[in-house]
Amino acid sequence: MTDFLFYLNLGWEHIISLDALDHQLFVLVLVAVYSLRDWKKILWIVTAFTVGHSITLALSILDVVRVSGKWVEFLIPLTIVITALDNILMRNRQNNLMKMNYYLALFFGLIHGMGFANTARMMMANEQHIFLPLLGFNIGLELGQIVVVVVILIVQFLLLNLFKVNKKDWILFVSSAVFALSLKMALERIPF
Repeated sequence: MTDFLFYLNLGWEHIISLDALDHQLFVLVLVAVYSLRDWKKILWIVTAFTVGHSITLALSILDVVRVSGKWVEFLIPLTIVITALDNILMRNRQNNLMKMNYYLALFFGLIHGMGFANTARMMMANEQHIFLPLLGFNIGLELGQIVVVVVILIVQFLLLNLFKVNKKDWILFVSSAVFALSLKMALERIPF
């Protein structure tokens, strides 16, 4: 049980810590197109990301998949750039955008899962079975993502309802800011 809690805490910190800006930006840009009443859709999109993340994390730990850390560190902000750009270009077609973001969360979750793979591979190398540590990590990650989503939704609710910010303007502002930050990260991490 101690190992499970250790990995649960590790998953939690993987999304909540100040070093997790890339994950937080990705969740922000995915959730920005939704509203509080879409909480079921949001839960599905966050879970889709966790599923993708879990698959490549498990494959990496088992040494089935190995990608250079430099490439992964470049690809992660690139996924955020693409998602933010998708929000900007499709902000007038909200239903299509929501469907697209679900698939982006699942697919890009595969790339984000490789971001923690080298560390996890070293930490779990001595484990007899990876199921429990992986389960703990992913539950911690999911719980952390839900907290990030709740904070985003509260801020969004206040801006849209109290300050009467237009939803399309909110999507454009958030997506543009995330696009700029993640593009800067990607350019700083070009692997060649």
